[in-house]
Amino acid sequence: MLGVVLALVAPGGVAMAQLFGPNVTPSNPLPPPPPPPPKIEVPAVPKLDAPPQQPKVRGSRRGSFGDRVIDCLHQGAAAGMTSGERAAYSRACANQ
Repeated sequence: MLGVVLALVAPGGVAMAQLFGPNVTPSNPLPPPPPPPPKIEVPAVPKLDAPPQQPKVRGSRRGSFGDRVIDCLHQGAAAGMTSGERAAYSRACANQ
């Protein structure tokens, strides 16, 4: 019995890294904390007695095609282009 106790207490043969637990050694740092969960917002529920909302239509800043052609023709005339040059310029300009 004394021999068994001395064999267990005697130094040597025991690996110290195994005394820390599974997969944790002094050279392995702890993993970073998990990221926070995503923020989930619940959409507003329409009320039954509220009138329906009409979507707002945004007007185009470009204007109509005819308005763009006229503006391009005026720009070409102001630049001193001939009628053929103005025609080519207005087609390219209005389609942009």
